Amino acid sequence: MAADPGPTGRDAGSPEDLRAAALRDALADRLIAEGAITTPRLAEVFRTVPRHRFTPGLPLELAYANQVVFVKRDRSGVPTSSVSAPDIQAIMLEQAAVPPGGRLLEIGSGGYNAALMAELAGPDGEVTTVDIDPDVADRARACLAGAGYRAVRVVTADAEDGLPERAPFDRIVVTVEAWDLPPAWREQLAPDGRLVVPLRLRGLTRSVAFDRVADAAGDRLVSRSARMCGFVKMQGAGRHADEELVLNGGDLSLDADDVRLLPSARRLEALLRTPRVERWSDVQVWRWEPWDTLPLWLATEFPGYCQLTLEVPGAPAVPGQFGAPGAAPLEPALRSGTPAVATPSAFAYLTAHPLPDGRVELGAQAFGPEAAALAAKLVGRVTAWDRERRYGPGPTITAWPINAPEPRADLVVVKKHVRIAVDWPRGQG
Repeated sequence: MAADPGPTGRDAGSPEDLRAAALRDALADRLIAEGAITTPRLAEVFRTVPRHRFTPGLPLELAYANQVVFVKRDRSGVPTSSVSAPDIQAIMLEQAAVPPGGRLLEIGSGGYNAALMAELAGPDGEVTTVDIDPDVADRARACLAGAGYRAVRVVTADAEDGLPERAPFDRIVVTVEAWDLPPAWREQLAPDGRLVVPLRLRGLTRSVAFDRVADAAGDRLVSRSARMCGFVKMQGAGRHADEELVLNGGDLSLDADDVRLLPSARRLEALLRTPRVERWSDVQVWRWEPWDTLPLWLATEFPGYCQLTLEVPGAPAVPGQFGAPGAAPLEPALRSGTPAVATPSAFAYLTAHPLPDGRVELGAQAFGPEAAALAAKLVGRVTAWDRERRYGPGPTITAWPINAPEPRADLVVVKKHVRIAVDWPRGQG
């Protein structure tokens, strides 16, 4: 299913095509250097597919930049469709390990990723991409045809039910954030099939590569890898609105899978008006270093896990708002999505301070009657992560059908269709 011969290939000789080919090579080289591309086969695919054909109107340099391109927004300006950043597309396709001749389904259509999948599947493969939005599907269809990938099927449908008429699939790649895993996605996988999906879990989004496993224990999905990512959200039957608590008139927000597990906004605001307690861990990280496993490690440990976003820089810590009079402002480790823990008697979050060599040391800042104890516990779990988890394998994530027996695991998150079990390797932590 590689591209039809035509003027968009690498041998085309117009100045624009030659410049585009050079930019494709530069993008592939960058993705290899950054570790997003790890196999020669995928590198060649990135050097082949003309991304600029899927981003019409953008200058070539922007079309081949490592950044997301939003192609549609809702009335509030929230993105509803995009051509994802090349690095996350490469990571997910490496996770998918697309077999030559594979029967493939993409859920969420931008066009470019389907073309990459078509190159990987080859002339004996079959690629179908489905999107709920007719405008997005029409755009993908036109871009694929213009780039020479007319054999890719583009279907307008809600993917909650998969695509039974084309099943079974060797690979299903989901390119929108999913809060849940509908039964059809598992059931329409081939016996040795793989699902790669940006899964929302305890407020965290990870691209999880699930293999279908069916044995005496049951028919389930078992993870092979999980990588940090971000995507536009699922629409249709699988849509799930974010749950968050907004504090102090919008200065802060707390994101969680289920805000019912957190104290009320009023209680949290009261905790944040108490004196601040600070503890440090001696754990040092580079700011650009991926902390993929740390948030999930903390989410496993603390029922009140959430993520703190500071909506206004430096806010809030003036007398009469949060913090005791004269207290320093809140200093979360990240501007958006800092790991935090909320209990009825304390609120704590990760903080960081710079070191001379450019790294930062991780610590905790906490408020409330039990602030010292919660800060110490949070720092202790960061230290345990550094000692036992930071350089080791991440957890195994298993998706059990909702009607299966309750799994025993370090963490179980209940969705509508599945129970997600998170298990860390034994003998550590």
